[in-house]
Amino acid sequence: MKSKFTTIILIIFILCLAALPAVASEGETEEKDFGALSLLPPLLAIILAFLTKQVLFSLFIGIFIGATMLNGWNPFFGLLRTLDEYMVSSLADSWHAGILIFTLTIGGMIKIVAQMGGTGAVAEALARRANNTKNAQIATWLLGILVFFDDYANTLIVGQTMRPLTDKMRISREKLAYIVDSTAAPIAGLALVSTWVGYELGLIKDAYDSLGITGNIYEVFLRSIPYRFYDIVALLMVLAVAVLSRDIGPMYLAERRARTTGKVIADGAKPMASKEMTDITLKEGIKLKVSNAVIPVLTLIIVGFVGLWYNGYTYSENVNPFTWEGIRTCFGNADASVALIWAAAASTIVAMIMAVGQKMMTLEEAFDNFVEGTKSLLITGIILVLAWSLGSVTEAVGTADFLIRNISDKISIGMLPVLVFIIASVVSFATGTSWGTMAIVMPLAVPLAFHISGGVEPMIIPTLGAVLTGAIFGDHCSPISDTTIMSSMGAASDHIDHVRTQLPYAVLGAAVAIIFGYIPAGMGLNPFISLLLAAAAVIAIFKFFGKDPGILELGSLEGGTGIEQGD
Repeated sequence: MKSKFTTIILIIFILCLAALPAVASEGETEEKDFGALSLLPPLLAIILAFLTKQVLFSLFIGIFIGATMLNGWNPFFGLLRTLDEYMVSSLADSWHAGILIFTLTIGGMIKIVAQMGGTGAVAEALARRANNTKNAQIATWLLGILVFFDDYANTLIVGQTMRPLTDKMRISREKLAYIVDSTAAPIAGLALVSTWVGYELGLIKDAYDSLGITGNIYEVFLRSIPYRFYDIVALLMVLAVAVLSRDIGPMYLAERRARTTGKVIADGAKPMASKEMTDITLKEGIKLKVSNAVIPVLTLIIVGFVGLWYNGYTYSENVNPFTWEGIRTCFGNADASVALIWAAAASTIVAMIMAVGQKMMTLEEAFDNFVEGTKSLLITGIILVLAWSLGSVTEAVGTADFLIRNISDKISIGMLPVLVFIIASVVSFATGTSWGTMAIVMPLAVPLAFHISGGVEPMIIPTLGAVLTGAIFGDHCSPISDTTIMSSMGAASDHIDHVRTQLPYAVLGAAVAIIFGYIPAGMGLNPFISLLLAAAAVIAIFKFFGKDPGILELGSLEGGTGIEQGD
């Protein structure tokens, strides 16, 4: 492995030196079409991530290569721009800064809740009903559906809350990360009110305005929901896997390992969570109370909703915020990163008050636990900064433009939704961002659908669904995606193991969405018929081709020798 790693480094270094121009001045950023070479930064990051299992290194190299390309192929200035331009710019972005603060604050809150015994109490309460691996997975899926208002909050809350139960039931961390990842973005994208709605409405409105189409944009959004085939199939697939107790591919092997050996992560794996978060030792005499977890989390959700409404109202003019239309407008205009910070801070304060008030810890201990919790997510923060930086580089070198330019001219009217879905998937996979992909592809796909179909709006609606869900599918497959990274962190799973085990499920879901959804949609089939066919296909696939890794009853674990966590 070391020789392979060294070889990779030498190859990269030699390629950069070979491309070094005779004269290159500092700050010389080339404005040119890199063509197929624009694929190099994201593809290199992805390939290296799989080969080395070093996510930080892989992301950094991807950024470095892109910055080198943009600076006359000069590796020295490429390294400087990697550090002082792309990484600094990522941190300087107000949205990114807000998400980092939210993530770290949530980590601190969860640590306090865990030290109060809150997460353990939730796990025990759920375990009384979820007394086997099947019910534990269903309970995790349900919690993922309930935390629908934001995908980032979903990955952090569901993974951290359910991990004690899934560990106890010998469900692999890979499976937990899959459930978290496959409910987070899909449900946030489908929800009638969420941090995604405003962003999606804005993209749809801009695309319609460019075509001179007027109408109720929220109604267009609602009409696109039945065409979100991948999102709906992904949610149904998680439920089917849980109910049928069947798995395929690498996930089956991971689940079989967990059931038979008790190792919820593989030997040698590197879980994306530190000891501060995974090793929880309660003080003697602490009584487990579900309320110690439920109240802070409810505070997070309620303040998050109210914060989105209020923040959006401050950016809205001549709007009655107490009408349904006004509420939609407020959510559409809200800065989600700000509202999430408010929610995280409020829930942390509530958790501290509860901990100190019940004399479970002193105020000093509460702040110490908060700091310990934020430290546990430091590595996640670094990875997010690198992922965002790579996204900026891929945009600068024109990765998405190259992909779209070389595929869009081959589209026919009947295959339009399918090909748009594929384009969005490829762009999202290469860039690691679903929102960025939506912003890139939407202004191109909707006018394309409008002109190819002769201005027929019914063909625009399936195309909208294809853009919005193709972006999520590519995001699910990409190891450089921020939500995929956060899902690994929330579940304390090895990141590459999560990507490797989730990939067959995501590809299968996309195949079902294409065959039973987007192809028929291009032919004009009612989307609800397509969804019924897709659901039947998912059930049949796992029923006849999946394998049962074994169901463990809770009672069979009692009095045993304990479960190895593998941390």
